[in-house]
Amino acid sequence: MRVENRKAKFDYEIRDRVEAGIQLSGPEVKAAKLGQVDFGGAHAKIQSSKFKGQHEVWLVGMQIFPYKHADNTNYDPMRTRKLLLHQKEILGLQVKMRSAGLTLIPTALYTKSGLVKIELGLARGKRKYEKREKIKRRDLARETSG
Repeated sequence: MRVENRKAKFDYEIRDRVEAGIQLSGPEVKAAKLGQVDFGGAHAKIQSSKFKGQHEVWLVGMQIFPYKHADNTNYDPMRTRKLLLHQKEILGLQVKMRSAGLTLIPTALYTKSGLVKIELGLARGKRKYEKREKIKRRDLARETSG
C-alpha cells in the first residue's frame, strides 16, 4: 500500500527526500494501511522539545479518516502527529531548511515491514508561472501523442 501526494509534486519542487516513522494510534494504523489518508495542506514543523538540545518533528494538517470498525469517540482526524527521526537527521533537515528557505512536505505514506512510514520532501514552492508552464507542456504532450 502506498498513498502518493500528487499535489505536492505539482505545487513544489522537491529537492531531497527523507523517510520517517509516524506515531499513530491503533485505528489510525488500520485506516492508513487502507489508504484512507488526505494530505491536503500538510507540512512538517521542527520544534525544540522539553529536553534541552533536543528537537522534534511534527506533521500538521494531514487527515487520517476514522476507521469504520473502531470506536471513534473523541477522535480528531486532523490532529498533529509526531514523526520519528534521529536527532542527526532532524538537525541536518533544519540546517537545509534555514539555508535554502525550504519546507518539509509529506510526499507519500506507505508500509514497510508492517510499519507505517512517511516520506518527507525538502521542497521549494513553485511560482504560478512555473505551474502554468507545466500544464502547457503536459497538454502539448497529450495532443501530440493522441
